[in-house]
Amino acid sequence: MKRWIPMVAAAAMAAGMAWGGAETVPASVREYVDRGVIAGAVTLVADRDRVLALDAVGEADMAAHAPMRTNSLFWIASMTKPTTGALILMLQDEGRLSVDDPVAKHLPEFKDIRVKGATAAADLRIRHLLTHTSGLETVPPARPGATLAELIAACAARPLKFEPGSKWEYSNGGINTLGRIVEVVSGRSYAQFLRERLLEPLGMNETTFWPADDLKARLATSYGPRGDAGLEPVPIYFLQGELDDTTRTAFPAGGLFSTAGDYARFLQMLLRGGEWGGRRILSREAVAQMTRTQTGDLKTGFVDGMSFGLACGVVREPQGVTAALSPGSFGHGGAYGTQAWADPATGRIYVLMIQRAKLPNADASDIRKAFQDAAARAFP
Repeated sequence: MKRWIPMVAAAAMAAGMAWGGAETVPASVREYVDRGVIAGAVTLVADRDRVLALDAVGEADMAAHAPMRTNSLFWIASMTKPTTGALILMLQDEGRLSVDDPVAKHLPEFKDIRVKGATAAADLRIRHLLTHTSGLETVPPARPGATLAELIAACAARPLKFEPGSKWEYSNGGINTLGRIVEVVSGRSYAQFLRERLLEPLGMNETTFWPADDLKARLATSYGPRGDAGLEPVPIYFLQGELDDTTRTAFPAGGLFSTAGDYARFLQMLLRGGEWGGRRILSREAVAQMTRTQTGDLKTGFVDGMSFGLACGVVREPQGVTAALSPGSFGHGGAYGTQAWADPATGRIYVLMIQRAKLPNADASDIRKAFQDAAARAFP
């Protein structure tokens, strides 16, 4: 039997609230630990103002029998994308760009974009990058530690896969291009601007591209399936060099490491309409723009019933894995099964942290559904 560490809605109890069935939330993912599907998990349920439940189950390191803890660190992969989108909207709030700007206005290398050998009929605009409707190809870095300028120049040299805005296709290259726009418009490195304008104001002190010291020691090991049964450690596939090597590229599309509690602060800020601790981080208009459907009737996402806002998914018709969420819920998942979603109708936030490679579909995992279903029942 796997070891697990229940916290059972400690924050809610401390606040004098009695939530029925709170213990069912960690139990919903503990089943997958016991079955050997995952090594461990951290689950968090929150509202706009406080954490209602924070629990850890299983192990962070199976070989060392190190228990998962509520402050364990995870590679959150594509959950980085909404934070990048937030930076673009900050710059729009300041009048320094518009999401309707042609990308070439800020990055001249995109001036003469082509689609299948012909000049593109429509401008490639920042909103196309934000909604994965750019047709931009993702180009791997030419060298370890490549700058965003180098990376995006290589992307710009490739023809688009389709006319901008005509279809939806997930593009890490498009989100990385947003990071380069942040650099050019702000005059700071992408990582510096993210830290100064978002992470530090929100108190997200355990979110970084380069975990060091205590954070490094708290990193949950990533696991994948071992043959027909069991799990084995797997590397984080984009990592080269040491975890705390600050020469490694800070990828705007998927480079961050974080904890459940830290990432919940970002979603709480969005549920509050862009305010945190009496400080305006984003305008209400920017949050509304970011978290409502921007892709019309295009089929988007990796599960049915989805649409896309600006750098985040938006639930259009709850079904299947999203059945516990309300229409208009927004968030994002990550490659190794992490998930973070906010439901404006109920005011609830659901964060699931796991490190499980080679899931058939990380957004549609049974683990995500079990957690969200249990959390929605326990905290209606």
